[in-house]
Amino acid sequence: EVDLEERLCELDLRSDSDIPDVPPPTDSTPEILKKALSGLSARWKNWWIRGILTLAMISGFFLIIYLGSFMLMLLVLSIQVKCYHEIITIGYRVYHSYDLPWFRSLSWYFLLCVNYFFYGETVADYFATFVQRREQLQFLIRYHRFISFALYLTGFCMFVLSLVKKHYRLQFYMFAWTHVTLLITVTQSHLVIQNLFEGMIWFLVPISSVICNDITAYIFGFFFGRTPLIKLSPKKTWEGFIGGFFSTVVFGFIFSYFLAQHQYFVCPVEYNSETNRFVTECEPSELFQMKKYSVPPLLQAVLGWETVNMYPFQMHSFALSTFASLIGPFGGFFASGFKRAFKIKDFADTIPGHGGIMDRFDCQYLMATFVHVYITSFIRGPNPSKLLKQLLILQPEQQLSVYKTLKSHLVEKGILQPSLRG
Repeated sequence: EVDLEERLCELDLRSDSDIPDVPPPTDSTPEILKKALSGLSARWKNWWIRGILTLAMISGFFLIIYLGSFMLMLLVLSIQVKCYHEIITIGYRVYHSYDLPWFRSLSWYFLLCVNYFFYGETVADYFATFVQRREQLQFLIRYHRFISFALYLTGFCMFVLSLVKKHYRLQFYMFAWTHVTLLITVTQSHLVIQNLFEGMIWFLVPISSVICNDITAYIFGFFFGRTPLIKLSPKKTWEGFIGGFFSTVVFGFIFSYFLAQHQYFVCPVEYNSETNRFVTECEPSELFQMKKYSVPPLLQAVLGWETVNMYPFQMHSFALSTFASLIGPFGGFFASGFKRAFKIKDFADTIPGHGGIMDRFDCQYLMATFVHVYITSFIRGPNPSKLLKQLLILQPEQQLSVYKTLKSHLVEKGILQPSLRG
């Protein structure tokens, strides 16, 4: 039997074309669809399968939106776990790592540790009043980062103890594979949930823009595509790319107008400790209040309007839609390059006609990071509600000290009368 270490040395020296094949996924298309579409060509059969499953997924997404913020968070967590599973499984298959000691267990253990850290941070930020009423949770939150580090350190030590002489390189390959996968899936899904807490509109518009771009780019490419866009993804065309861009910008503008009218979508998601429910009730910020804008002179001749009424958020929707249609697809191109490197068509066969969950969400991860950076850079200001929650956690003497300092500052500013000192 050839030593595994020698095989891996040979693998490093070989070209991409010599990388071991990953077993192709099976066709998971329901039999009823296969029979109904049996008379069509492969091209049109794939069109109908993708179309039907796309409508089904969009319908399910609307249902989850109706069920509320908590269900959306569970959906994000479920997608994260499934994407992680699909990428890790490819690593197992390519490097034949099923026989590595503890490795499958450690991969899932690290996923648990990282989720514990990120979701614990979320609980500390957004559920402060809930935590304050439960002593056992106060301990976990106070020492959350130390506990998270201790959990990760346990997994790290277990990995070191699992190293076997003939498997060193393979084990470190898979250790790196696991951590990169955690970076791609868990970190980005955490940012998606952070965006959701800013208001459901910051969750729905970016995600829907990416979905719209995927659909319209596919439709334009299917019917009008002639010019290849990028070698990594041979089916992508310039016609689809450009058609998807304009369609997505228009969609984002109209969809934002609809959402901005409803408190349910624009208010930050907050946890009400009295009702034990997430609430979306507030006085909408200026972003979601109708304003009158002057139309640029060049467009006045075309549109015949001097002014136009719109929500300020619709201006931001241009930035979100532009990123979703021009930069977002590069997440898909990255995924295409990854799949070509390992000679696979799809990450999995979870969704007939679409591939795996990761195949549908490869563009969403870039979008999540952009939206988070965009909000923190251009939108978010001081949050009085969050600050008040943090003040309520302080000890009484600390709260009194803050009160005296704030009152003194307001008196100096002339906001309070000096006679109120006491």
